[in-house]
Amino acid sequence: MLLPKRTKFRKMHRGRLKGVATRANTVVFGDFGLQALEPVWLTSRQIEATRRSITRYVRRTGKLWIRVFPDKSVTERAAESRMGSGKGSVSYWVSVIKPGTVLFEINGLSQETAYKVLRSAAYKLPVKTKIISRETIN
Repeated sequence: MLLPKRTKFRKMHRGRLKGVATRANTVVFGDFGLQALEPVWLTSRQIEATRRSITRYVRRTGKLWIRVFPDKSVTERAAESRMGSGKGSVSYWVSVIKPGTVLFEINGLSQETAYKVLRSAAYKLPVKTKIISRETIN
């Protein structure tokens, strides 16, 4: 699973999921991409599950780009612990996704195959997505 090698600080604030993506919102590397339509925290497990789903079809004929990286730590308190005594330990890592962010890109596949692959991959994600191509104007 994806996680940073090291960070300056281990524990982070929650932040807010507002606004739309101004960066990483177009297909740059591949021919087809999967674009998020809602704001969400995407965990490293969800990214890995989607990557496996795509890789199963792409194999050596195509290439896959993962455009998001989980660099935000999420902490959790131990079960049945009392209030106080500080912030919990890091439990998992997430990537902050804003509407319009391109999550995955592929190329080397025909259009109908690419659409089938990305549609099956979208089932692994907890967010509404749409499939865009390099020619599609946002």
